[in-house]
Amino acid sequence: MVEKPDRSRVGDHPRDATEDEWELFVRDDADDGLRYVGSVTAPDAEIAHEQATKLFAWYADDIWVCRATDVHRFSTHDLDDDANPASIETGDEQRTVE
Repeated sequence: MVEKPDRSRVGDHPRDATEDEWELFVRDDADDGLRYVGSVTAPDAEIAHEQATKLFAWYADDIWVCRATDVHRFSTHDLDDDANPASIETGDEQRTVE
């Protein structure tokens, strides 16, 4: 049986930047899944896309830019002193590793 991770919602505090922060996801090839590559600060999605391309993904098939305020982070790591525990109701569901 596998233990359920204890995650907390983190990172909801605004950074000091005056522009929006954007989270970046890329897909290298059409058969690959999206993967997170980092973040940039930009005034809009188009400039975030330009920065993402230059920094992380000039070779990628797809680039997704998501406004960081619209992305909710949950982590098992202690990243935030004000983190709120997030529980998942699974009832009697058993977890196993094969």
